[in-house]
Amino acid sequence: MGPTLSAALQYGGPVSAPSSAPRRRSRLWRTTAAVAVLIALAGYLAVQYVTGGPGAPQCTVRAEGDAQPYELSPEQAANAATISAVASSRGLSERAVTIALATAMQESGLRNIDFGDRDSVGLFQQRPSQDWGTVRQIMDPVYSAGEFYRHLAKVPGYSRLPLTVAAQKVQRSGYPQAYAKHEANAARLTGALTGRDQDALTCAESSPVDGKAGGAATVRERLVREFGPGVLPRAGGGGRTAGGGSGVTIPVPASGAVAAGEDGRRGWELAMWAMAHSAELHIEQISYAGRMWTADEAGKGWQRQPSGSAAAAHHVRIITAQ
Repeated sequence: MGPTLSAALQYGGPVSAPSSAPRRRSRLWRTTAAVAVLIALAGYLAVQYVTGGPGAPQCTVRAEGDAQPYELSPEQAANAATISAVASSRGLSERAVTIALATAMQESGLRNIDFGDRDSVGLFQQRPSQDWGTVRQIMDPVYSAGEFYRHLAKVPGYSRLPLTVAAQKVQRSGYPQAYAKHEANAARLTGALTGRDQDALTCAESSPVDGKAGGAATVRERLVREFGPGVLPRAGGGGRTAGGGSGVTIPVPASGAVAAGEDGRRGWELAMWAMAHSAELHIEQISYAGRMWTADEAGKGWQRQPSGSAAAAHHVRIITAQ
């Protein structure tokens, strides 16, 4: 209670009516506060939609026998797929991918953030002051994943070590045991992204992660950058489609470069990469091995391709918006 009003009540004196100026200031303040709240709410909802908050479109990993799917946002799925692809380009094992994914889950929540403890940034919270590279380099998921694997490869017998031990030898974190809680989900995600669990990953249609244009040229560029130049035929593997979009066809070796019995796994690895990047790269359709995913019917997941489809068994086909 203000001093003027309290004094008047105490001594029985009259209470003068407040002037109109304070009322106008009060209304202006309330209006400004309401607008600020609405703007903040809109920003929060936008961030939640893109990064996977409640009600946002989700990607799910559900391998055979899983009672409960593992859910992540399109942004997280894209970053995880990049981490897995970089391991593939270096010929590293599934165990290396699982260690890297669990580490990124703990350090950044699989988000490429530009802040952290002291000067830590990026997926793995690497520090420029600790010779991990410049901020610009570390904020590149391909670079930061490569640096993580470069350090991991120096750890003797890392694939046989407990995940927390292997991750800690690279990260030197103040909370080394924290990596353990992510191991199960990291292993499930690894199974999907490396193609071992085939069509285990599905994503709902959602807004592009970074707002940048997609297209076949961008898909080809990203494939080569993340998997290495050998992922595409020298001719480029692209072309226009009858539907007006653009497409990329990736041949999956039937012998030679891929060990016997692993042909399908390589194809699914590439298909899962496309699925994880579908929002970011404006991918409308993915097909492989008689299965198809379309953005228009994303909620149905992977479906059988219509009879008479032109897709070959040993090709992954990715169709993007214009």
